[in-house]
Amino acid sequence: MDDFQEIEKYLLSLPKEEQEAFIKEQQDKLNNVRFIPNPGPQTEAYFSKADVLLYGGSAGGGKTALINGLALSAHKKSHIFRRKYADLSAISDDLRKMYGSQKGFTKMPRPKMVTDDDRVIEFGACQYLGDEQAWQGQAADLKAFDEVTQFLEEQVRYIITWNRTVDLDQRCRVIFASNPPTSSDGDWIIPFFGPWLDPSHPNPAKSGELRWFVTDPDGNDHEVPDATPYQFPGTQSPVQPKSRTFIQAKLEDNPYLVRTDYAATLDALPEPLRSAMRDGNFMLSRKDDDWQVIPSDWVRQAQARWKPEPPPNVPMSAISADLAQGGADSNVMAMRYDYYFPHLIEIPGKKTPLGTDMAGPIAQYRRDAADVVIDVGGGYGGSCYKSLKDNEIPVFGYNGAKKSAGRSRDGRLKFINFRAQTYWQFREALDPSQPGGAKVALPPDNELFNDLTAPTYSIQSNGIKIESKVDIKKRIGRSTDKGDAVIMAWCRGPKGTAHQNMYNSVEHGIEPASGRRRAPQVNLGYTNRRRK
Repeated sequence: MDDFQEIEKYLLSLPKEEQEAFIKEQQDKLNNVRFIPNPGPQTEAYFSKADVLLYGGSAGGGKTALINGLALSAHKKSHIFRRKYADLSAISDDLRKMYGSQKGFTKMPRPKMVTDDDRVIEFGACQYLGDEQAWQGQAADLKAFDEVTQFLEEQVRYIITWNRTVDLDQRCRVIFASNPPTSSDGDWIIPFFGPWLDPSHPNPAKSGELRWFVTDPDGNDHEVPDATPYQFPGTQSPVQPKSRTFIQAKLEDNPYLVRTDYAATLDALPEPLRSAMRDGNFMLSRKDDDWQVIPSDWVRQAQARWKPEPPPNVPMSAISADLAQGGADSNVMAMRYDYYFPHLIEIPGKKTPLGTDMAGPIAQYRRDAADVVIDVGGGYGGSCYKSLKDNEIPVFGYNGAKKSAGRSRDGRLKFINFRAQTYWQFREALDPSQPGGAKVALPPDNELFNDLTAPTYSIQSNGIKIESKVDIKKRIGRSTDKGDAVIMAWCRGPKGTAHQNMYNSVEHGIEPASGRRRAPQVNLGYTNRRRK
């Protein structure tokens, strides 16, 4: 206010002709302003210093307007994306209306606007995994995604690699504008913005608060205290942290829609779509697929039952390993104590280039003569399986493609293979309507939640068929390694009353299945680092 009074005092001191010239100059500038953000969250988002901003939540909060407004007023080169090309017409139409002219707009080969002040705005889409590679090396100081939860994480991370400029006076930033995810494709947004969206996060953040993150050589994000360059152990140079934040937008923040009947339209939506569009609830809005194997609510209930420590006096039942063997994915180990699963253990695939490299960690973490389950279906597990056998550790080779002799709990349905049987049996174990209720306790791990709720099923003439791992990866852009590890740990080893009765025998070193002494705990020379 003091600054404004000083300016006013200065203007009044000028000759009348100079006052009029100044006022005309400012009016001309205002006439050329193409976007002024609404007061409140939209203004906060416009001026946010975050390198990566998630803006949105509720429908009608002005998400698309923010993207177009930034492109027209704050950035020199912008790339604006929707998942499908058919959805680009609405956002490009809004841009032209905001700009006030069709001049400089072309539709081919893809929509593009060049403004009279030399701003370049290009539109793109990535309907299928792999389409993002068309944007390799194409730099822009603004990379914006409208309804980002419709994209796969792999697509988004690839595109924002080229969020850069050679203009030292131009800032770069990434904008994610979105409602909450309504399918498993967008579940990645929860851990990406965990401090704001995940209610179980140990250090929650406030709306608009900046947090800094770095990505390790294996592609895992880590939160760091500030913008100070961070060097990972064993690397040659430090990396620069990037800041993230989430700013929630609601319908009532948009003066252009709040007075319409749009609120009543949102109120009339069925759940969980209403929670996504009206309330902006990122955790509870996703609608299950009609043919989803494991209902999302059943997994949430299992995670709500989880405690930091396993139940007392309960030995380990099984330990499983989904192997990567030098690949881009991680090896994942799941341990089970009766109905309880502790946090899963991940070891980057590049740290285990040989098939035998995972035998050591398995032996290291195995307790109480627990059954060992190794995935041998993809060809990676054979040498690890043999190494454990050679060290007299009983091991079960899990091959999901092998024929199944099992049936569903009611005895009516068969399964086309062993993978379908084990997934379905874990679904039955999570069913809260069973006598006595469900007892399975799963760790509060969003990636595990996403893995278990991703597969779908169909009913074939020869039984239940579960969506293949290859098809799941094509659809969601990643492997469901954590979910597969849990399923494997569930398929072997005792459970319930039989498990409780065997405790004393295990304490005395007796293999419960055979009555013989169990094999010693063997460490084959691998020291594991548990990922934080």
